[in-house]
Amino acid sequence: MNVTVFSTLAFERPFLERANAGRHEVRFYEAALTGQTAPLAQGALAVSVFGPDDLSAPVLEQLWAHGVRYVLVRAAGTDQVDLPAAHRLGLRVAHVPDYSPHAIAEHAVALMLALARHLRRADQQLRANDFCLDKLIGFELHNKTVGIVGVGHIGAALAGILHGFGCRLLGEDVQPNPDLARRYGLAYVALPELCARADIISLHTPLTAQTRHLFNDQVLSQMKPGAMLINTGRGGVLDTAAALRALDSGRLGYLGLDVYEAEKGLFFANHTRDPLRDAVFALLLTFPNVLVTGHQGYLTREALTNIAEATVASLDEWASGVPADHEL
Repeated sequence: MNVTVFSTLAFERPFLERANAGRHEVRFYEAALTGQTAPLAQGALAVSVFGPDDLSAPVLEQLWAHGVRYVLVRAAGTDQVDLPAAHRLGLRVAHVPDYSPHAIAEHAVALMLALARHLRRADQQLRANDFCLDKLIGFELHNKTVGIVGVGHIGAALAGILHGFGCRLLGEDVQPNPDLARRYGLAYVALPELCARADIISLHTPLTAQTRHLFNDQVLSQMKPGAMLINTGRGGVLDTAAALRALDSGRLGYLGLDVYEAEKGLFFANHTRDPLRDAVFALLLTFPNVLVTGHQGYLTREALTNIAEATVASLDEWASGVPADHEL
């Protein structure tokens, strides 16, 4: 099968090539899929895409016209894909839902610990030859209440890790998993109660019309004063402007982000020679109690291997004339 891969990141190409092992004819492009770059898929039966790519109806129509019949998303989230348009055209779409929940869950905990123990400030002080400890008093995760919003595979992995730290666990999800209550003592509650009780809240819900800006001014105001908020899920779940207001007022004590609602065109690229044109993001970085990483939660050897293997497995299944395991 001929495949065009868009938004190819240099570090992921070896994983994809190793998983493919020459079975499919693959063309790699660093360029993101847009209306202008869609012609690069001419002659390909399938395209593989990532977060920066545009899969709106007009682009999907172009892909179809160029002969593309299959779309592979190298991620769990598919909010950039107009699925109704894809289905209307007859395009088959698959994603990688379970590449490594542990990678994301562990990164969420890393953000929690780094914020709780002021590791960013500590590193800056030490590099400036300042070894004073006065501003580095932190807190322990042990015995803290952590609320997990979206308790799917990643949320469940996070619950297991935090249970090991001795945390009390709350969860909010449209499909509660009773096994987590038995194993970790996780209690499912409504979002307002979770916000009121949790010392730390970690977001892992998918981005939908219902969850976009789920954490807005109203919900942030329901959080305990000084609580920590972690988002390693989807950037659009958090209203960044509202988060800035909560940080400024002191309602939000700590904010850890691996995703950002306006990250498209910013993350996954080197902008060291460019001025930072996103005023909201620039303001976010001025807060000492904010820690941002550039969508690297999934960036482990294990997760990259799983993503590549699942992507090629879907191609193999389609080439064999059967539906892909993770077809949408």
